[in-house]
Amino acid sequence: MKCAAHPDIETSLKCGKCGTPICPRCMVQTPVGARCPRCADVRKLPTFSVSGGYYLRGGGAALGMGVVTGLAWGAIDSIMPYFYLGLILAAAVGYAIAEVASLSVNRKRGLWLAMFGGAAVVISYLVNIFTFGGLPYGALRIIIDLLAIGIGISVVISRLR
Repeated sequence: MKCAAHPDIETSLKCGKCGTPICPRCMVQTPVGARCPRCADVRKLPTFSVSGGYYLRGGGAALGMGVVTGLAWGAIDSIMPYFYLGLILAAAVGYAIAEVASLSVNRKRGLWLAMFGGAAVVISYLVNIFTFGGLPYGALRIIIDLLAIGIGISVVISRLR
């Protein structure tokens, strides 16, 4: 028998679904056996297949949630101004943004959704400082705020990517 895609290669392997002769180069191993590329129908998982409409919906939800969480972050931070609380709040803000964005796109994941979420964390921080506290002063405060933003972004990326 000759391979259907490579007529110069002899093979004794057939597609488990349609019976087409295939060689090891064009064979796709699936959980139910060897298949030809047409029967295997190799595609991305639906979770990672995100269309433009989903990106708009997820980005809008993430950015809107960034404003809302920024107001909450600032309100809590003005009541209890402990520097370590900002680190915990940043992680909570990242988690909230990621969950709302994920729910708005039916739990899909992707690099651009994670980037929208990271931008939303930065927007949340900016809303926090410009609404409630003003710009941070002192080198230690700036370092802590940058660390808080990094924590929030890493939580968003781990949830959406």
